[in-house]
Amino acid sequence: MTTLTPQKPAIPQPGGDVTPAPEPRPAPEQRPARDPAWRELVDAVREAGQYPTWSEAESVTRVVLSALGGHVVGDERVDLARALPEEAARVVASQIPATRSLTAAEFVDSVAARIEGATPATARWDVSSVLSVLPPLVGDELVTRILNQLPPGYALLFGRAELTPAA
Repeated sequence: MTTLTPQKPAIPQPGGDVTPAPEPRPAPEQRPARDPAWRELVDAVREAGQYPTWSEAESVTRVVLSALGGHVVGDERVDLARALPEEAARVVASQIPATRSLTAAEFVDSVAARIEGATPATARWDVSSVLSVLPPLVGDELVTRILNQLPPGYALLFGRAELTPAA
């Protein structure tokens, strides 16, 4: 019995020479899954949010981190990007800083607008599923600095009690 082995397509060259086609490169969306730290982050989000698939957890992670990236600025943004896995850092750092701060409810609504079929309630779940896994990853001190930069109401999204000083 004869087995056929597929051949790489040939690329004609000037002068009639033929060279084999280069190996295909993985699509950009395939590369982050190979990063163990990114996989761990998405796995933590998947567990926290009880998402049925890794792909859904990854999509939610990207949306929430991109929204957050527009609202964290200055040293906190730089330190957050440094503390996150490389792919997550790119998502955060690639965002243009927002021109105005959003309340926590407006932030959740902005995430809902980015996720097909999301409601404010499901978006709040998504936001909390992502942000609540950040403190063990980036450190409580950095999360405190980020919360100090954001309007009141975000602490609950990070899984913290919202403490207000006595009047």
